Amino acid sequence: MVKSPCLVRPVALTRVPGRYLAHQESLPKLPVPPLKQTCERYLTALEPILEEEDLQHTRQLIEEFQTGGVGERLQKGLERRARKTENWLSDWWLKVAYLDYRMPVIVHSSPGVVLPRMEFHDCQGQMRFAAKLISGVLDFKTMIDNETLPVEYLGGQQLCMNQYYRVLSSCRIPGVKTDTVVNYAQDRRAPTHITVVHNYQFFVLDVYNSDGTPLTVDQIYIQLEKIWNSSLQSNKEPIGILTTQDRNSWGKAYNTLIKDKVNKESVRAIQKSIFTVCLDAPMPRASDEMYRSRAAVQMLHGGGSRWNSGNRWFDKTIQFIIGEDGSCGLIYEHAPAEGPPIVKLIDHVVEYMKTSEMVRTPMVPLPMPKKLRFNITPEIKKDIESAKQNLNILVQDLDVRVVVFPHFGKNVPKSHKMSPDAFIQVALQLAYYRIYKVCCATYESASLRMFRLGRTDTIRSATIDSASFVKAMDSPTIQNMEKVNLLEKAVKAHRAYTDMAIRGQAIDRHLLGLKLQAIEDLTSLPEIFMDTSYAKALHYNLSTSQVPAKTDCVMCFGPVVPDGYGVCYNPMDEHINFAVSAFNSCEDTNASRLAQALEQALVDMRDLLQQTPRAKL
Repeated sequence: MVKSPCLVRPVALTRVPGRYLAHQESLPKLPVPPLKQTCERYLTALEPILEEEDLQHTRQLIEEFQTGGVGERLQKGLERRARKTENWLSDWWLKVAYLDYRMPVIVHSSPGVVLPRMEFHDCQGQMRFAAKLISGVLDFKTMIDNETLPVEYLGGQQLCMNQYYRVLSSCRIPGVKTDTVVNYAQDRRAPTHITVVHNYQFFVLDVYNSDGTPLTVDQIYIQLEKIWNSSLQSNKEPIGILTTQDRNSWGKAYNTLIKDKVNKESVRAIQKSIFTVCLDAPMPRASDEMYRSRAAVQMLHGGGSRWNSGNRWFDKTIQFIIGEDGSCGLIYEHAPAEGPPIVKLIDHVVEYMKTSEMVRTPMVPLPMPKKLRFNITPEIKKDIESAKQNLNILVQDLDVRVVVFPHFGKNVPKSHKMSPDAFIQVALQLAYYRIYKVCCATYESASLRMFRLGRTDTIRSATIDSASFVKAMDSPTIQNMEKVNLLEKAVKAHRAYTDMAIRGQAIDRHLLGLKLQAIEDLTSLPEIFMDTSYAKALHYNLSTSQVPAKTDCVMCFGPVVPDGYGVCYNPMDEHINFAVSAFNSCEDTNASRLAQALEQALVDMRDLLQQTPRAKL
């Protein structure tokens, strides 16, 4: 039997102790870019998104920052920090980007993934699918536990594998001012159970036998059936809905909840579990065309208090969601990891499920999975009601469109020797410009995993070159030949910025580091960080991410500003999966409109390239 390439193969069949640490220690540390370089690149990045007078003012502030000694002092502080720590950015970033952020994790932070719709339409099919999926995740977990996960590469460089060790057996814990993340994977007695939620009721399902071997697919199915049959009442209090609240409210409610010993033990069992599986009730019917968009909201927030939002624990790092109607996907809490490790896990599981057949296991009687009990006091009931109200407002506000762009995929940009990602990002700039007649601050995440404990930096997709192209594209007075030249320049500029970012030489994390260094030094905040230009540069009307997968899936997330869009895409060979989100409460944004403009921009760019004869060299 030919093994599929999507199935991750362990580098050894038995445990290789110390392999992971040895690999991590061989990775370079994240550099602190030169101050002058960042200042120059910052001004260049501001050019397409600012008016000339604002730019002029910022030039002066940057000049003072560089020459007046303040910038130099902070730069030296950062360099000292870089020498003393494994990664000068990672702890700060975890805190600033995630743990200190007080908005709800749903929509505002946690990405969802929509998988292709499955063929089942009943609870038997749902449970069979869930059993195979659980088995596939445990198969991947074996490689993590044995330290036999093959090292990944990007541009010939080895990547940091730390995030794989953070996503299982971990959970976010709310606090009144800041949150924490706990990871139980390294405990002396590492967790051996997962959590299963059905009809808002949580169960502990042990997935390993006493000898340490995982349960078979068949055994897991039998256990899921027991869970299903003992949670048929659908009138239970949706305790999980508390996790949808803004973090301060949830932090307070959490403290109330765990005062009770029974509740505390139940919460702890959820937090410690390897991951969570949500067995969802069917969602409202949708046409085939709208199915993916409807599934996207199911993954992102569950559809509201009347649907599946209470069938979650949104602080859990990974929750797989499987609907009785064949919908499936997952949502993950963003603090421990980025999309690519999650997608790698998905690719492996999807492939594993194709090969795994139900095996009839000798009938060793397995214990009944334990139902987690919660004592609901009037105060907790009040917190649940308030969470429902706030959640439903947010659910009503989010508009998500998932689009399969059918005309081409990576094949067309590649045939013109262009980076598919850069091509799509330039098309997005064109789509936005056509609607709003301006360029906006655009965020695309770039992986810093070439460095030890690296997370992300920002690729600023709105460049001087992309601005020149989008302004020229619809001009009747400019020749096609010139438009093609401008398009090629814009694509090259994006590619160059990407290379710079993944090598640790972008500007955004460096500027953040200088700002946080000033705060840590208890000195007054430099003018450049109080400048309106800095606020404008960080107001990302387009927040984007390419999350490529072998599986025909798409990741989705909410906008990061009230008047912005979230755009995530997975370019396949001959089509592209897009998810576009916006808030209904903003009059100026509309997810369908941007999605249509993006499709049109891609087609127009392809046509421009195909209709313009290239001069033979």
